[in-house]
Amino acid sequence: MAIATNQQITNYYDFYRDKEVIFSREILRTLRVDPRQIYIKCGGAQWPCIINSTSFLMAKIILGTKGGAFVQITQENPPPINLRFCFVEQGNQRLSFFILGKVAEVVPYMNSKELAIITLAYTQRPPDDFILKLGMLIEANVNFVQRREDRIIINAESKHKLAIEKEEAAIFVQNVPRKCILRDLSFSGAKVVLLGLPKFVIGKKIVLRLQFMDPYELIDVKGTVLAADFVEGRKDIVLANIKFDEGSVPIAYKIHINNYITMSKKKLLETSEQLQAAAMTSLEQAAENGATA
Repeated sequence: MAIATNQQITNYYDFYRDKEVIFSREILRTLRVDPRQIYIKCGGAQWPCIINSTSFLMAKIILGTKGGAFVQITQENPPPINLRFCFVEQGNQRLSFFILGKVAEVVPYMNSKELAIITLAYTQRPPDDFILKLGMLIEANVNFVQRREDRIIINAESKHKLAIEKEEAAIFVQNVPRKCILRDLSFSGAKVVLLGLPKFVIGKKIVLRLQFMDPYELIDVKGTVLAADFVEGRKDIVLANIKFDEGSVPIAYKIHINNYITMSKKKLLETSEQLQAAAMTSLEQAAENGATA
């Protein structure tokens, strides 16, 4: 991995090590986790389990209390446990690895006598791939709150960074499909251009369907048109200001927006460092010229 990526991984681990990610269906789908390939390995045997949540320091899994795995890990001196994760990469390639841990707590799952939640404390730092995947997700949720109003103007450069092929998108106004042109995007909303009259779109519930190419996916974001006005010089085209429904913004969308913001921030920092280095070099050269004059 590049040095910048190594630094990014270190930052994720340092900043978010205690952040617990609960594996909802949406998160499993977004991270492309294969739940059928998650299991624990201990005492020379392996058993499937359900992953409930994880951080960079621990994981919670669900096991049946009647199985051999439960017997193994609840004995007086349980053996070390390896928790296996499996992710589906592009081209359906599998990325899998084990994280070593030990039993920290065993409690019934929702008062069930047949299921238990096992807390595993990791005894080693998770692999970089694991930290990168979870760190990107956590960072996207953090920036969704902290940088919700940062606007991304849609142009050739931003389309490339966002992995959006074209400005055209689909918008469903009160469930009626229409075409629109993207003008800007943010965590919290969007501006689009579409045919129509302002009075027929203001206040309407919409779904904005966006097509991303890396990876390829169609993402639907629900929202409401807060304001709309005619495009200058036209009486049949409006510019609509959309506010997304905060509680239903897909995680995949947050990650795309966050990747753009962090990429742009990184570029600004690199440019600033280059300018500072150039200025320092100029000062040193001026000092040397003055000394030899």
